[in-house]
Amino acid sequence: MTRPLVLVHGLWDTPRLFRPLVQALDPSWDRPLLIPHLPHGLGVVPLRQLAAQLDQHIRDRFGDTQELDLLGFSMGGVIGRIWLQERNGAERVRRFFSVGSPQNGTLAALPLPRALLAGAADMKLGSALLRDLNRDPSALIRICCRSYYCSWDLMVCPGWRAVLPTGSRQRIPVWTHQQLIAHPRALAQLKGDLEAR
Repeated sequence: MTRPLVLVHGLWDTPRLFRPLVQALDPSWDRPLLIPHLPHGLGVVPLRQLAAQLDQHIRDRFGDTQELDLLGFSMGGVIGRIWLQERNGAERVRRFFSVGSPQNGTLAALPLPRALLAGAADMKLGSALLRDLNRDPSALIRICCRSYYCSWDLMVCPGWRAVLPTGSRQRIPVWTHQQLIAHPRALAQLKGDLEAR
């Protein structure tokens, strides 16, 4: 089987988010796609719980060993990172694309109470989850990681914090968080990188 691609959506999103990206890919691109729906309860569900759901979707579709690529947008990139680092996903992933993901936290999450919105609070600057992930990112070093961000992102604020501790970092010249996955400039960049073997 050609290496599949798994796309993980973020907060307030559904798999429909990726329709423009999928439509932008070359029609001859024959890789299997998995775009699971991860019900997040508007930020109520803890991100580790969503990573467990992602793990089950991947195992149900591709078994336990099939090599694949992973792209996460916004909160989906943090969910993907949890799966890579804490659920042995890095053992089967070749490339990880983190798009506008608060890998180092975001000021936008600071006022959110963990008791009510555990998943959203996981993305606070200095959250226990992010400290755990950053304490030992060695699993990420084994795979090709790419981070994409925009300078004026108000969801991942400041925008330059939307990067992984390893791999390449690409600033995309768009104005908003959502444009990172929908603007023609962003789609062209992601399309080129995804289609590269």
